[in-house]
Amino acid sequence: MTVPVHAADEVKTVPMTPELYRYLVAQAEPPTPVQRQLTEQTRALGEMAVMQIPHEQSALLTLLTKMAGATRVVEVGTFTGYSTLAFALGLPPHGTVTTLDLSAEWTDIARRAWEAAGVADRVQLRLGPAEEALRALPEEPVIDIAFLDANKDGYATYWDLLVPRLRPGGLLLADNVLYAGEAADPRCTGNAADIRRFNAKVRADARMESVLLPVADGLTLARKRDAGEGVPRNA
Repeated sequence: MTVPVHAADEVKTVPMTPELYRYLVAQAEPPTPVQRQLTEQTRALGEMAVMQIPHEQSALLTLLTKMAGATRVVEVGTFTGYSTLAFALGLPPHGTVTTLDLSAEWTDIARRAWEAAGVADRVQLRLGPAEEALRALPEEPVIDIAFLDANKDGYATYWDLLVPRLRPGGLLLADNVLYAGEAADPRCTGNAADIRRFNAKVRADARMESVLLPVADGLTLARKRDAGEGVPRNA
């Protein structure tokens, strides 16, 4: 089903100028000294630094964690740990974020940041293929929040493994779902095509309700429906 875009909707989409972006960032909770230091260390990696989420997205993750009353978070893709830190800061002392990655080099930077922030005891880092780690998780629906920010060709598989393990009312977040705008092009290829197929999969999954937010490179926010919750007729 194609949803028409009306002129009034287009008017409400504000172009993001550098000045407006600086104003937007200023409305979020400011980064902590540890977050600032982690950003500097990540920038020192060069081109790879683009994989770090921006601070306003970090603030959103922390806020969502608190709002959901989350105690168990699973993250696919750690990098240097900025998003992991965001989740950990939103968790209660007994909460845990299990984060999955392949790189010992990048996650060593993350470990030092978690220690400096005093939340290392809330983080469980697992190195290795994410699919294997997700399959090894208990199959009970106990995850409060899941976050995808890893290889784009794996998003669909990770979704299939996480949704059954997500508690009713739990959230599944996916980053880079606009892929610099390329995902909107039906002719896109590579990672953008993987993301486009993933976005279609999300919208077709009746177990979940979702919205794609224009945060950073696009953030999908999906909620698992309760067992007795009605599904809209057009789902």
